[in-house]
Amino acid sequence: MESAEILPGVRVFSDRCLVIREGRVMVIGDLHLGYERALEEEGFYLPRINTGTIRDALNKAICRHEPSTIVLLGDIKHDFKRTRYEAREEILSLIRMLRTAADVVVVRGNHDNFIQNVLSEEGILAVDHVDVGGFRLEHGHTDSGLRPVIIGHEHPSVKIRDPLSGGIKMACFLHLEKEGIIVLPPFSLLSSGTDLVLSDPESFMSPACRGADTDSAKVYGVSEMGVIPLGRLGEISDLALKK
Repeated sequence: MESAEILPGVRVFSDRCLVIREGRVMVIGDLHLGYERALEEEGFYLPRINTGTIRDALNKAICRHEPSTIVLLGDIKHDFKRTRYEAREEILSLIRMLRTAADVVVVRGNHDNFIQNVLSEEGILAVDHVDVGGFRLEHGHTDSGLRPVIIGHEHPSVKIRDPLSGGIKMACFLHLEKEGIIVLPPFSLLSSGTDLVLSDPESFMSPACRGADTDSAKVYGVSEMGVIPLGRLGEISDLALKK
């Protein structure tokens, strides 16, 4: 199926977007623009495809969901350092494209040092959180304590075994029902994610998830085939591709 309603009025989609019906708000997390450039500084070279891929995916998502508001849920940029000219133009170009279609809210993530210097050119103020439809929306590297909350930061995924390739990671949405927490997958396809099956509650990066009943959390995988309900995290132990 192409989407799943995880709460009344809250639907997750295979394009890694979460949509809150009230106000037609589209929420995406963790773009990590400039990821390849940061790797180059460490001596690793990848084709610079992240920004172009994200632009194309965002255009398709906007046409699909027709949002009135788009919330970027933190880590718009990847590099912690002061934003260079090229990266600055990447961010501004993307923001301008989004603003032609909807209002844009930028939530500050832990990677977004100095991003306010960039956003000021568009008259946008980065915020630590925003409240929409009864939900607190924040990046997730800190915890405001308010619930229900929608966060990114964690890059949740599950590994699916494949005897030929050794396995692949499938990005996923995580819904901790008891605690009132929804975790988004990264929108960047280059962010491989943290394998939730191998994680224990204390190893989660997000303070909101540490110590939570993660075994009871519902997992929704995202793929080109659509949204795949995988059940509860504590019951997932041996996922494999069928021959």
